[in-house]
Formats: sequence, C-alpha cells, structure tokens
Amino acid sequence: MSSRPLILLTNDDGIYSPGLAASARALHGLGDILIAAPQQQQSGAGRSLAGAGTVSKVELDLGFDLAGAFAVEGTPALAVRTAIMALADKQVSLVVSGINYGENIGIGITVSGTLGAAIEGAAFGVPALAVSLETDVIHHYTISDEVSFSCAADITLRAATHILEQGLPRGVEIIKIDVPNDAHPDTPWRLTNLSRLFYYESTLVADRNGQLQVQGYTRTERFDELEPESDAYALLVERAVSVSPLTIDLSARAALDGSFSWQPL
Repeated sequence: MSSRPLILLTNDDGIYSPGLAASARALHGLGDILIAAPQQQQSGAGRSLAGAGTVSKVELDLGFDLAGAFAVEGTPALAVRTAIMALADKQVSLVVSGINYGENIGIGITVSGTLGAAIEGAAFGVPALAVSLETDVIHHYTISDEVSFSCAADITLRAATHILEQGLPRGVEIIKIDVPNDAHPDTPWRLTNLSRLFYYESTLVADRNGQLQVQGYTRTERFDELEPESDAYALLVERAVSVSPLTIDLSARAALDGSFSWQPL
C-alpha cells in the first residue's frame, strides 16, 4: 500500500467532466488519486443522499495511474460517502470537490452538489476543498470544452498543497474557492465570508394555465448591495479569487453566550 496521502476527487457535473479531469491532473503529484463521482449530472443536489448507490468502475485516460475511478448512481454526497466507507483502501486525507462549472456563491451554496460533497467529506472528519470556476449560466449543466480550467487547476493545486502540509485552522472544515473566469497567475486571493444575497436569483415562468412556477435562475445584478467582505464582492467587483473558510456546524454561536434564552410555551 502506498504511503502517499489519499486524495478523493468528486464533483456534481458527472464522472466525465473536464473540470474533474483538470483537478485530477493538477493534484496527482500530491498523492494517490481516488475518483468517485456521480454517473450523471447532479448540479443542485445539495447534500442529498438520493440514488441507487450502484458503483461502476470506469477507465479514465488521464495520463497517470489512479487508485481507482468509480461512477456512482446517485448524488455527489452519496459518492463521497460510498468512497470513504467502501472504496478507499486507507484513510482519505483530503476531499476535493470540483472543479465545478459555475461559481458557488452566497447563502445559496447549500443547494450546490459541489458543496454537498465537501460537506459530506467534512462530516467524516476529512478536510475538504470545494473549487468552482465562474462560467456563464448556459454552461452550468454541460461538460463543454469551451471552458478552460487551467488557471483554476493551478489554484486547486496550491490550495490542496497548503491543506495537506498545514492542515486547516481550528474551527474550519471546508475551504470554498471561487475563481473568476479571467483569472491569471497573479490574480489576488481574498479571504471572504458568504454574501447574504441570493447570488442566483430564481426566475418565474407562467405555465399554459397562467400558474407561476420557479424555473431557472439568473445571476444577481444588485452589485450596489454586495457586502465588501463577501465572496460575491470579491468575485464580481474585485475580480479576485474568493477563499471562504466554512464549518458544517450551523449552530448560532452568538445565541449561546448567555444573552439569549428560550422558554417553551
């Protein structure tokens, strides 16, 4: 058994996504690469564990040997759970989710399958890195070769190297990185928190009976409302790489300092 760290790669765009391949090629020098990703497109799956869970071994021509590549019939989170519990031959050192077609920004990130996979890894006590590349909405459900992942792959490598060497700070379980589509090697990195805005705003469409339905989404245009310390501001205004430290503990810490009381009726 190799003594190198085991890096689990996944995504929500599917096992054959160029973004996943770019991530694998960038990271294979750091450790043994195990790929477990959804068989089909799973964007928007969040942390759902839906799916049959059927596992199929696949051959991916990446130019180097893998610890294994598996397509899982189900969500990204299910793929991560399956890999950690059933496919890995040793402890996973790092979960990397991405590189995703489309940025994952603001309070809507729990909808994201990319983040759902990272959260699932963190729930197993494994440091997690979720990387997303800003792309036009029309590419969010595709595996288009029109999108270049080269700069995002280099950023993924730099971030993963740091996590493997230094670990994550206390209280941080996931690093969420969002890369602008015009990023280059000298693009600055910004430490950010989540914007409180809906970065992706749902659109309403009337059906043939005139009933309004939530269908599709557009990127926000409310630039004047973006918080300067937020991931949305860093990406859209500063054109910087947004780095957001996250925790899966959703407890409202401010309410636990003694200033808040709850008396059931």
